[in-house]
Amino acid sequence: MAETWFLLQSGRGASGYNMALDEALLTAAPRLGSPVLRFYGWLEPAATFGYSQRWTEVEAMISLRPLVRRTTGGGLVPHDRDWTYSVVVPPTHPWYAIPAKESYQRMHGWLQRSFAKAGLGTELSPCCQPEGPGRCFVGAEQFDLLWQGVKIAGAAQRRSRSGLLIQGSVQPPPVPLDREAWETAVTAVATHDWQVNWGEFAPDADLVADTARLTREKYGLTAHNQRR
Repeated sequence: MAETWFLLQSGRGASGYNMALDEALLTAAPRLGSPVLRFYGWLEPAATFGYSQRWTEVEAMISLRPLVRRTTGGGLVPHDRDWTYSVVVPPTHPWYAIPAKESYQRMHGWLQRSFAKAGLGTELSPCCQPEGPGRCFVGAEQFDLLWQGVKIAGAAQRRSRSGLLIQGSVQPPPVPLDREAWETAVTAVATHDWQVNWGEFAPDADLVADTARLTREKYGLTAHNQRR
């Protein structure tokens, strides 16, 4: 059965704003009623880290700044050359109900088929490889996306009463591959596999206000980022 998803091309944003918009989209998911796929970039080199990670450990791992605590779990992610995206699913959508591991596999299977459509062969990690503590792109977990044995895509999730948020990062391999072509492949695969019809999405006044508040009162604050 065909379904409608929203596509948000939000461009490059400051680190706090990027994290705030993802959380605002999660909060708004019930009233939006349809999943949202967001592609975005970064105004400056930055890094994000999982909600439960300790600041003192994370700050010693990487020199990139700003360093912002995400609302999702997972490990430390550098944003100096990556392609970032998020998916927000309302609680009424079937994806919301599946277990976290199955959701992770579904997301990276989608990306694997998208890379194949764009002309690059990848594979899902069959199991775990040794990972640097707290680092997302050192080693690999089951269902991470690999290129020639190296992890190139990871994601983190948060499920709440409002919906499901998936925040993902792709560290593109050193091959000729255009980001725009990859993004087009991502939407095309969803249309082919799940009969998704894409509608352009523009944040309304409430979403803009919520994003600004979260940027100002949460993600832009040292008290939030260094809370653990």
